[in-house]
Amino acid sequence: MVLAWFNTKEVDAVADRLVHDLKSRVPPGAEAATDKKQSVRLDKAYVQVFGHAAEFAQGHPLNVYKKARLANRFKWALLEAGYAQEFVDDMTYRLAAVVASRDKP
Repeated sequence: MVLAWFNTKEVDAVADRLVHDLKSRVPPGAEAATDKKQSVRLDKAYVQVFGHAAEFAQGHPLNVYKKARLANRFKWALLEAGYAQEFVDDMTYRLAAVVASRDKP
């Protein structure tokens, strides 16, 4: 039972899927574009990524360790993919906020 607290297999899979979805919608380097079309793409990517994260957090009880693991894995995967540090920090912060706000009472 105690070991389940540290089991992050599902969390890792979700983080990888979120990064994959983001990379398919907004390739690394394109997040810095300032045109209207790219802004719309980013907005749609935000909705998709954070929507999936919210659904996962709502359906799975996440302890502090799993929330931190999700945010950390997401952050490092984005950095390794080549996204800008500022964008990665913003996305990671938003992801952590979404996941934290989905705590069950």
